Amino acid sequence: MVQQKSKLISLNRGDILLIIDLQNDFLPGGTLAVSLGDQVVSAMNRYIELFQRQQLPIVATRDWHPADHCSFKAQGGPWPEHCVAGTEGAEFSADLQLPETAEIVSKGFNNKAPGYSGFEDTGLGTLLIRLDARRLFIGGLATDYCVLNTVLDARARHYPVFLLKDAIRAVDVSPHNGHNAIDTMTQEGAIPITLADLQ
Repeated sequence: MVQQKSKLISLNRGDILLIIDLQNDFLPGGTLAVSLGDQVVSAMNRYIELFQRQQLPIVATRDWHPADHCSFKAQGGPWPEHCVAGTEGAEFSADLQLPETAEIVSKGFNNKAPGYSGFEDTGLGTLLIRLDARRLFIGGLATDYCVLNTVLDARARHYPVFLLKDAIRAVDVSPHNGHNAIDTMTQEGAIPITLADLQ
């Protein structure tokens, strides 16, 4: 019996590419580097090219922390200092081909809240309504924290979500955190895809 090839996904009006935190501090050499995070940048550039070709909106989130953010070890949090607003570590990767038309959403600027989700006190929800978002294509760093929380919040708002499996990587503080996060997102209705699934 010949296995049928899965149907390709066509991009349409209302599709949004949502890029999560591709910033220097999360890349090799950064203060909170995610293993192989640089591979996410090159993969995401291919998605950016595709969405630009279709003239579809691109939104990029960034951690934009105060120096005394609650997630930092100095404040009793779990993480080294990272992505402090205005520093080089908080800048997007120089290799990320983010178009000038991309919408930038800053998060984690409240020093008393972790700010993992792109929706947490950011205005992203309002922006997506203004962009007439119908489906979200989400990738970036890191799978088990900011991607996970953003995807779960998007699903809670009833957006269909496609998880870009070839454009995510996990921190994996504990083994299998990344795999478990993907399982959680798919159980909540996110659909894992790769670039090969897009028409």
